[in-house]
Amino acid sequence: MDYKDSLQVIADSIKKAQKFYVLTGAGISTESGIPDFRTPGTGLWKKINPMEYATSNVLKKDPKTFYKVVYSRFASLLYAQPNKAHLILAELEEKGYLKGIITQNIDGLHYKAGSRKVWEVHGHTRTCLCSTCDREYPLKLLSSQVEKEIIPPLCQECGHPLRPNIVLFGDPMSLDYEEACRAVKRGCDFLLVVGSSLTVFPVSQIPSYAKNLAVINIQPTGYDDKAVAVIREKAGKTLTHLLEYF
Repeated sequence: MDYKDSLQVIADSIKKAQKFYVLTGAGISTESGIPDFRTPGTGLWKKINPMEYATSNVLKKDPKTFYKVVYSRFASLLYAQPNKAHLILAELEEKGYLKGIITQNIDGLHYKAGSRKVWEVHGHTRTCLCSTCDREYPLKLLSSQVEKEIIPPLCQECGHPLRPNIVLFGDPMSLDYEEACRAVKRGCDFLLVVGSSLTVFPVSQIPSYAKNLAVINIQPTGYDDKAVAVIREKAGKTLTHLLEYF
């Protein structure tokens, strides 16, 4: 199936679906200047193994290493802006087609683009959270303390350590993840995967709950043979052309 035929199949599937959802990964944000996590030599974790450093255990037992090695990478996401792909998904929601976005990304770009129903299954970088009393603060409170070398940064309410409101290795999955799974299981007619290699567990299970799916991703995924259409192009280009069908 060629590019145009694949676009037509995706557009038709969206129009027929009663419950159309999108699952996004790092590939949708590379056009906003955010390197993905896994590209050799260029990824966000170049020379650093996230499974070794981006863990709840390191945050608790060695906060200085966590904030030096890990947090600086997360903080670099704060000034990124949404690209065409994010904006087009927000427009499809506004038009009434898209019922929700499930994202593996913590960059918050879907919200910045104007999307309203977003499940951020790995958390986000808008806020921080007290590890003891669960009080939330804007992330700038944590950042300002880290800049002053107050490590770990401390809750203003109870004085216990703050942490970014993201899911680290070793953490339980978020409530957003549980809600997203329930939404797809309840009858997702069509799931469009955008910019995800679908290799990160347990999010990689979500496509198996959808009745039909399609994939827009530069690299192959484990679900390509189950998809009604597969497009190996950048998200911005493909979604720009897809929007012409609506």
